[in-house]
Amino acid sequence: MSAYARDVTAVPAEPSGWLSVPEVADLLGLRQREVRAMLRDKKLLAVPHGPNRALSVPAELLVPADHPDGPGPLPNLRGTLMLLADSGYDDDEAFRWLFTVEDELGSTPVAALRERRTHAVRRVAQTLAF
Repeated sequence: MSAYARDVTAVPAEPSGWLSVPEVADLLGLRQREVRAMLRDKKLLAVPHGPNRALSVPAELLVPADHPDGPGPLPNLRGTLMLLADSGYDDDEAFRWLFTVEDELGSTPVAALRERRTHAVRRVAQTLAF
């Protein structure tokens, strides 16, 4: 079983930045409703953040326009979010898991996803439901 194992006391690493839904829409050249559809379809993740607890997207979950896959969400994020949801994780728990160092990965899962270590991340994530 993962060291995280839904440890709600685990302190996730702070993302390098946070983007509001309107900011993500502007960055990606989309309408806000399209960004909300991406959130609903688990293509992207947002959690309440800041003093007003507005839905915010961690910057690490997006790739820039000059990236071969960009601009947009990390291409390997959706499958990982679906796997976490199938394991019973809500969005807040998925965020905490993605940004908490996993011993088996030697980094946070989101860092491993950015390094294209998708299979390693999903192998660890598959153990979470058991």
